[in-house]
Amino acid sequence: MRASGSGPGPDRTPPLALYVHLPWCLRKCPYCDFNSHEQRGELPERSYVAALLQDLEGQLPRVWGRRLESVFVGGGTPSLFAPESVDELLSGLRALLPWRPDLEVTLEANPGAVERGHFRGYREAGVNRLSLGIQSFDPALLERLGRIHDGADARTAIEQAQRAGFERMNLDLMFGLPGQSLRQGLDDLRTALDFAPGHISWYQLTLEPNTLFAARPPALPPEDSVAELFERGQALLRRSGYTRYEVSAYALAGSECRHNRNYWEFGDYLGIGAGAHGKLTDPTTGTVTRLLKPRQPDAYLRDPQAVSSQPVAPRSLPFEFMLNALRLTAGVPASLFAERTGLSPDRIGTLLAQARERGLLDPDPAVLRPTEHGLRFLNDLLEMFLEDDDPPD
Repeated sequence: MRASGSGPGPDRTPPLALYVHLPWCLRKCPYCDFNSHEQRGELPERSYVAALLQDLEGQLPRVWGRRLESVFVGGGTPSLFAPESVDELLSGLRALLPWRPDLEVTLEANPGAVERGHFRGYREAGVNRLSLGIQSFDPALLERLGRIHDGADARTAIEQAQRAGFERMNLDLMFGLPGQSLRQGLDDLRTALDFAPGHISWYQLTLEPNTLFAARPPALPPEDSVAELFERGQALLRRSGYTRYEVSAYALAGSECRHNRNYWEFGDYLGIGAGAHGKLTDPTTGTVTRLLKPRQPDAYLRDPQAVSSQPVAPRSLPFEFMLNALRLTAGVPASLFAERTGLSPDRIGTLLAQARERGLLDPDPAVLRPTEHGLRFLNDLLEMFLEDDDPPD
């Protein structure tokens, strides 16, 4: 069932972002469930960049007339690629798709996998936002996580990035680590805050399927200890001027990640690279389609334009929309549901009423926003929007 006049159309197509996946890393971390592959020998940088551009060229017919709002280069460990390769990549992207004038270009980097001087090269290539995978500044905790850097490497990387001119920077930190005490967790946050980054991603370690930690689980801190660390850490971040604008993202005013906000607001994005995902809305029909590239780098390099696609069934759209939108602490306008899914608001009216009655959603009908209780029990809230069958039109 489509909402009359409210679905996506030529003038209401969602913003478009681009995700670029560089799948190699020096060593696979035991908690990582991303599509990453340990480097064996010399990286095929030139052939992989060429494949990425060929990949994008093949997807252009899906996005004619649209411009990019953001680019995110993730991995793996993108900082294994030389600045010259990143420059070639970004130059090629600019030639294929129009960019908004103040486009955000993020590159992920690991302190143990970036050579001195590379930060300045990335900045000169056009990267204007850096995301550093710190995880912890404590050497013992880093060793337990299988990281290849120590605390000194992390501090040096941040300082070098700041000297290279990166004013927009994210620091990735984890908590609830094997053997981590309350003091160690707060010390990690205090150390990060000393550098005054605009953005901090602070999230709890989880044991994901198909990882080494899932097969051989480490001893994690008790739940009550982790809960206390979370509460005290949030208070510390608030006192330091950071707003929790997403479940695990904290930012100073104006430093939110535009690329990730587009995901959470159910925007569109192209994905290029081995194992990259995409989500596109047809401007004529409003159909939302998921796209997936081959996972293995060798298979991807053989045929960069290979892609599998699957339209999202209308019965799945409410859950997929809420899975993203309800991660935002300020929520989204209620009207965005119809704009981004093409479904009538009546489709979820009863569910919204039930969620508000349970105290999981803000009672204001103009906004879809989780309450504090809803954020704490977010999985329970999201499960309410799972549908088994498509209701009749």
